[in-house]
Amino acid sequence: MELNEITGSLPDPVRKAWQRSLTSGRAALTRRALLQASVVAAGAGTLAACGIPPARSSATGDAVAAPDHSDEEKVVNFSNWPLYIDVDAQDEQKHATLDEFQTATGIKVRYTEDVNDNVEFFGKVKPQLASGQDTGRDLMVLTDWMAARLIRLGWAQRLDPANLTHAITNLEDRFRAPDWDPNRLYSYPWAGIQVVVAYNKKATGGKAVTSVTQLLDDPELKGRVTFLSEMRDTVGMVLLEMGKDPAKFTADDYDAAIHRLQKAVDSKQIRKFTGNDYGQELSSGDIAACVAWGGDLIQLRADNPDIEFVIPDHGYVASTDNLLIPAKAQHKKNAELLIDFYYQPKIAAELTAGIGYVSPVTGVQEELAALDPDTAANPLVIPTPEMAAKVHAFRSLTEAEESDFEDKFSKLIGA
Repeated sequence: MELNEITGSLPDPVRKAWQRSLTSGRAALTRRALLQASVVAAGAGTLAACGIPPARSSATGDAVAAPDHSDEEKVVNFSNWPLYIDVDAQDEQKHATLDEFQTATGIKVRYTEDVNDNVEFFGKVKPQLASGQDTGRDLMVLTDWMAARLIRLGWAQRLDPANLTHAITNLEDRFRAPDWDPNRLYSYPWAGIQVVVAYNKKATGGKAVTSVTQLLDDPELKGRVTFLSEMRDTVGMVLLEMGKDPAKFTADDYDAAIHRLQKAVDSKQIRKFTGNDYGQELSSGDIAACVAWGGDLIQLRADNPDIEFVIPDHGYVASTDNLLIPAKAQHKKNAELLIDFYYQPKIAAELTAGIGYVSPVTGVQEELAALDPDTAANPLVIPTPEMAAKVHAFRSLTEAEESDFEDKFSKLIGA
């Protein structure tokens, strides 16, 4: 099935939101610049439109399992995003952590960087998953909302805790209970990203910008403020500023957040809603302050010392990319052992030093401090305890909510 067939069958506001993300938002960037987290994908209704019924999963996951050849075939097929693993400085085809895994276990990793976008990848694997066939992959990395969709459709295998002793022990508490996989029965995080407030202190005349309220109301910033074109990130930050939890908000709360943003649009306080293109304008001072992605700010701050970031008192939203074993994978145990391998603090530190994104592994900071002190000291990579206490996730949406909310957001931003 072609990608345009998938998006063409989506409700119009959802399709537009995905296209916006792909062309100017997170989906338009490499992993080195920013974690991909598009906001929409084809749901069960889309499957029906394509003539592919959703799979049914069992309570144990046995319905999606296949004979496991891990013991006789020492291999694991791993699909990930480009530039989303540690790379040897002399040979970009070599990854030290994968070599260490093979040495420790005797299991060879066939590593493929073929996840360029959640929706596009879903289009690749959906026909096999829906028809009960092996995708040829034993492990894949998908953003939280897409991981949730595969779990809901019964296309992810339940993990065996006997093979995940490090993961169970070392997973940070704040990653343990997403609403789409409350007990981490099917997934473990690979990495995460933070949404924060950023400003150019030269452009603000030295004035600190510390809250979303300031972005929306401060007359000194009028016309020099941007918000993100990703609905979950922008609305999530406004909900927090309104005292609402993005993990528990109601439709009325959402409407109130949209109204709050609309007032700032009408008054021309907000200049525009952007994808990744805010970076250049923030660095040049053309905009003074914005809602920004933490992955961008690491490089922006390295290039321009005038750029600052702030975690608002009300908190911030974050998302994760996650490791899953797809239905009918042929090497499930080997894949579980690879997941578990990355939950050793030393290995997690090597990965974090290589990609520069938030690690979900407890104990990684101490290991990273010895390996790469600058990265270990960066709160955009290793959040402080105070920051970690303020993180919030945007709750899962029903199909009807997603269409309704994206429609309202699209009208707000003029997309």
